[in-house]
Amino acid sequence: MTPTPTARTGDATLGKAADENFPVAPFFLPRAWRGDLMAVYGFARLVDDIGDGDLAPGGADARHLGLEPEQSEDRLAMLDALETDLRRVFAATGEEPSHSLLRKLRPTVRRRALTLEPFLGLIEANRQDQKVRRYGTYAELAAYCELSANPVGRLVLALTGTTSPERVRRSDAVCTALQIVEHLQDVAEDLERDRIYLPAEDMERFRVTEADLAVPSAGASVRALIAYEAQRASDLLDEGPPLVGSVDGRLKLLLAGFVGGGRSALTAISAAGFDVLPGPPKATKPSLLREVGTVLRRARGER
Repeated sequence: MTPTPTARTGDATLGKAADENFPVAPFFLPRAWRGDLMAVYGFARLVDDIGDGDLAPGGADARHLGLEPEQSEDRLAMLDALETDLRRVFAATGEEPSHSLLRKLRPTVRRRALTLEPFLGLIEANRQDQKVRRYGTYAELAAYCELSANPVGRLVLALTGTTSPERVRRSDAVCTALQIVEHLQDVAEDLERDRIYLPAEDMERFRVTEADLAVPSAGASVRALIAYEAQRASDLLDEGPPLVGSVDGRLKLLLAGFVGGGRSALTAISAAGFDVLPGPPKATKPSLLREVGTVLRRARGER
């Protein structure tokens, strides 16, 4: 049976999971968990692809959201249409979601009793990306991460039935760290999109200008700034081992993978001499495995 265009579009989005800093739905998890994690990831990836203008050409996603193909370039219209389709996922009755990735999400939402708010946060973060191109302070950036990253960790806790106030607090710290790490890896790419996620107050402190970010290789001031932001992310990731130590079984491995992924990406950034301008420093698989092991050892000491 030949896949439908909407199915092929969804498959292409889900295929990006292999490029993340951490395993999205690793093999050792129960099949039901893997399916639910990929359903949530598919939505989160679709939102980001809309916000970044990274959708597959041809306008298929726009059609699946009830828009004309040429409207796929109108990111705010696409995000509005996505929110409308998302609300169909949560509606007790009425029309079925239009996009294949949201149809896949619906059973997960019902099975795991997920709430609407984290999904709306991800959409709102991408709306913000269309309007806000610079962040003056770290507090402003952290507020953005509250929308763009922290909902993902909360969704993981919710679909595994392990939500608690303390776990949410630690998860938020880890997710904010992972978002900062991604920003550090993508400084050059983000600048091409006229976005800078390095707080202006920090750039001023290290005497870094926007022109300093637009060169092939970073100078000493940029490297010092990246090292400072990397340490900030590392400090946030220190909440990871206690979080990992608070859960059991395969979830422990999954969360260790998230934290270890962030740590190994920071290792790659450090190994590049904090010069992120030639391209994103990427973690190696051996580095990831080492960092996951370190997280698990530290987690045992936290219990």
